[in-house]
Amino acid sequence: MPAIASRKSYRVGRSKTGLGLFATMPIKKGTRIIRYFGPILDCRIPEHDEIENKYLFELNGRWTIDGSVRKNLARYINHSCRPNAESDVRPRERKVFIRAIKNIEPGDEINYDYGSDYFKAYLKPIGCKCPSCENKRKKQRAEARAERAKVKARAERKAQKAGAKSLKKSTKKKKLNGHAVAKKSRARA
Repeated sequence: MPAIASRKSYRVGRSKTGLGLFATMPIKKGTRIIRYFGPILDCRIPEHDEIENKYLFELNGRWTIDGSVRKNLARYINHSCRPNAESDVRPRERKVFIRAIKNIEPGDEINYDYGSDYFKAYLKPIGCKCPSCENKRKKQRAEARAERAKVKARAERKAQKAGAKSLKKSTKKKKLNGHAVAKKSRARA
């Protein structure tokens, strides 16, 4: 049976995406951190099926947990494409636990992958803000800046070469014209 983290091993705090859940003590890989809980909704009941909020956690095709209750601190756990925790879904028991899949240090934000359905519905339209995606975007922007700088440098070198060639041609013409004029003036004399 996995170890269970104490209630004092995490806290709600400011995150880049709003509020998040942060470790206050070291949490070892495999430790059950927190339970995601709230009223259990049955999709066969029309009133339950019409509820819409970001804190719905689907157990299976029929049962869903409405995690919007304030006491559910697990609702503050943010999404990450490279998480340090995962959801341990137990549909028969109608329970969800968040479990560490990496060692989590004090001060680290606890996060897990929300899944492709949630990602497509809520995160993709605004852009994923997880550290992994932010770093990927920073890297892409840096690569794009470097590529633009290369293109600009090539264009400048090409312009300099073209300018140097035109300068050589114009000085050659001037020399030829000056030489030709001198021959004509000698012939007349």
